[in-house]
Amino acid sequence: MTRQIQVGGVSVGGGAPVSIQSMLNTKTTDVEGSLAQLRALAAAGCEIARLAVPDMAAAESFAAIAAQSPLPLVADIHFDYRLAIAAARGGAAKIRINPGNIGGPDRVCAVVDACGVRGIPIRIGVNGGSLDKALLQKYGRPTAEALVESAFSHIRLLEDCGFSDICVSMKSSSVPTMMAAYRLFHERSDYPLHLGVTETGTAYMGTVKSAMGIGGLLCMGIGDTIRVSLTDRPEEEVRAAKAILQAAGLRQSGVNIISCPTCGRTRIDLIGLAKQVEEALRDCRKPITVAVMGCVVNGPGEAREADVGIAGGEDCGFLFVKGEKRERLPYDQLLPALLSYIETL
Repeated sequence: MTRQIQVGGVSVGGGAPVSIQSMLNTKTTDVEGSLAQLRALAAAGCEIARLAVPDMAAAESFAAIAAQSPLPLVADIHFDYRLAIAAARGGAAKIRINPGNIGGPDRVCAVVDACGVRGIPIRIGVNGGSLDKALLQKYGRPTAEALVESAFSHIRLLEDCGFSDICVSMKSSSVPTMMAAYRLFHERSDYPLHLGVTETGTAYMGTVKSAMGIGGLLCMGIGDTIRVSLTDRPEEEVRAAKAILQAAGLRQSGVNIISCPTCGRTRIDLIGLAKQVEEALRDCRKPITVAVMGCVVNGPGEAREADVGIAGGEDCGFLFVKGEKRERLPYDQLLPALLSYIETL
């Protein structure tokens, strides 16, 4: 089991539930716009949010946002140690830095001191795209071993300052590389791990890559908090993260929809119906399993473990509850009947 850190009111590591993170894409100086996005993220199920702090004006706005944020805020810092100190003083719940690019040991220790007195943890963020030149020369490319060596070198910088309230990420755009890095680190350390695949692309491919990398590691028992990086709205990152946790059997915070892939027995527009069900239940938080099946031959059996389901036939279908037929209905009444029944649960 990993150590545990506290990010605001959210426990990370030490057996705590795997938490969901995202990052705002608003300008940090846009206080109202950032707060609006934070509220949307919280409503979507996000538990920790990160915000870029590229300059001192952003650091000042960060403090104003943190004071009203519905979520613990992580300050994302690069290069300037003074920004990390300002964010710590401004209410950051966690600081994300690369200790190797903010200056010498004195500057690292200055950040540690600012965080230590306030009980603020630090995430060491290692990225395959920004590894130290010496490591690239040693390994030839951003290998898993290079990522792990970088992480431990940064950990030592913080530990030398007497600080161990640490979380670690080792992200790569290569799924096999990031998985190998996290596995290797997990074998050697008990620091909590922030999982992520970086620069994954748009929602479709990015979700596939994240499900492979993040989901694969979670199924191995590795990982304490996750961020799905997508070239899309941050709320979509949260939606994907929730689906990954649900698929990994770690959380059921909403509806789990199962549906068959269609075959020659299908006599209804199952693809369209399944999409309608998914959209209608998108914001439903009830921990239920809903089945959308293509025929009445296999529908009840396949959906036996579902709480409720519908199966289509020739111009009609059935509403099923725990695999038992409840009601025969015309096709156009299947969705309304399903949603009406779910309302009663």
